[in-house]
Amino acid sequence: MARPPSLNAHLYFECVARRGSLSRAAEEMAVSPSAVSQQVRLLEEQLGVKLFRRKGRALSLTLEGEQLFQASATALRMLRDAQAVLGQRQEMRRLNLRVSPSFGVRWLGPRLAGFVAAHPDWDIRVDAAPDPTDFDREIMDIDIRYGTGAWQGYHAEPILEDAVLPLVAPDLLAGLVPGTAAEILSQCRLIDSARALCQWDFWLLRNGLDVRSNRKKVLMDRSSMALQLALDGAGVVLESLALAAPEVASGRLVPLVPDVAVVRFPAYWALCPARHLNRRVVRGFLAWLRAEAAAHESEVSAILAQHGLHVDRLDPQQDLLRGEME
Repeated sequence: MARPPSLNAHLYFECVARRGSLSRAAEEMAVSPSAVSQQVRLLEEQLGVKLFRRKGRALSLTLEGEQLFQASATALRMLRDAQAVLGQRQEMRRLNLRVSPSFGVRWLGPRLAGFVAAHPDWDIRVDAAPDPTDFDREIMDIDIRYGTGAWQGYHAEPILEDAVLPLVAPDLLAGLVPGTAAEILSQCRLIDSARALCQWDFWLLRNGLDVRSNRKKVLMDRSSMALQLALDGAGVVLESLALAAPEVASGRLVPLVPDVAVVRFPAYWALCPARHLNRRVVRGFLAWLRAEAAAHESEVSAILAQHGLHVDRLDPQQDLLRGEME
């Protein structure tokens, strides 16, 4: 049995027949005209028929060439359609996710291995960036964003609450002179996170505390940096259990003034255009995210109960003084 012509030869033939020229086919295939001519001649030799009539540089299909072109074009179109379908299926298993930097490092990162293990066939890309996603210009499925929830035109789902309170390293706390909340705070350097919605000025005003201190505040660009500074004993940080729960649960950080309420409000939101909810990967990730957030809420509730902390619940769009994103 004769060896069938190579698929490569059919590709070259179909391109020449469709473009009507060896040179134009060579340009499309990114090869030399002689390479195209060689493949066509090889196909004619293997089939034992002439596929083109040649008059100078002009080419026209013979009857056999026309029959082969119709079959080749149909077969190649079917291959391209199948490839497109497979590509779409692969795309359906790809998740592009953007998160606020500190949230990505401190909350999502330690939990993400479980999600990856549960979805071995998914391609996952996580982009930790401070700027919100422009879904019209960027290829992104979901953005987990820190803020008040005022995002018009998007599906905006509250995922996690902030539970904000002053936290301090135990060794630093042990060296402070006991007193009222204001007196204790006046002995400390106050550490702020520059992008936090609830900062010291608002928190002190909310709790009616007049802290007179000659010590300057420390303003850090990221919550993760502010927390590390507090862990190192440099001062007291006003931070959320959304990011600091592991340190508080382990005792590496403790509440500075347990008798002052913990400020709570929805702070982390899953954003996406409503059309993205039609994708299985988006629905699957959001379901996993809700489950992880519920487990985290149980952990926070246990911490609040352990330290006898009570809650001051806010409406972030009405009560908070700042509206920047982290």
